[in-house]
Amino acid sequence: MTVIVDVETAKTAARALRKDLAARGVDLTHSAALELVAHQLGHRDWNTASALLDRDRREPPQLGAPVPVLRVLDGAVGREFYASLGFELLWEHRFEPDLPLYQRLRRDEVTVDLSEHYGDGVPGAVLWVPVRDVRALHAELRPKLWAHQRPGLEEDAPGGPTFTVGDPYGNHLRFCQPPRGQGA
Repeated sequence: MTVIVDVETAKTAARALRKDLAARGVDLTHSAALELVAHQLGHRDWNTASALLDRDRREPPQLGAPVPVLRVLDGAVGREFYASLGFELLWEHRFEPDLPLYQRLRRDEVTVDLSEHYGDGVPGAVLWVPVRDVRALHAELRPKLWAHQRPGLEEDAPGGPTFTVGDPYGNHLRFCQPPRGQGA
């Protein structure tokens, strides 16, 4: 039977070994206990054991949800617009007071970064955002949008009922209610 042990489990075993031996009157340093545990696991010494145990327990990389970076020319204007859509500021960063602003905003499961940095994206990006109830979102957002925006609801759009909102810098959020089981 193969037992998979990681470094933390081996260290815990070494602490238990020291404690048990101390109860029997045998004084052992922590490093000596680590060496004994390494030998019990079939390794030459603790350094070899810890290197191999760490290697063996590494998990494969796993991708997280992407965070789109949208180019904005004025971070305050961008933040105000996205706040009107219900996004909350998570954090912001500037390297120095007169340098470009970088912000992260979130609403529900949608995270977007707004960047004033020249090389971060280009205005005109489109984000496709799946929505559980696009009609309710449309009703919620329509009164909050800037006066010139009156997005209609396309009932027969290819991905399901959809409406699109454009930010002040030409980026578009396409809110869509896909049919059940198809991407929401």
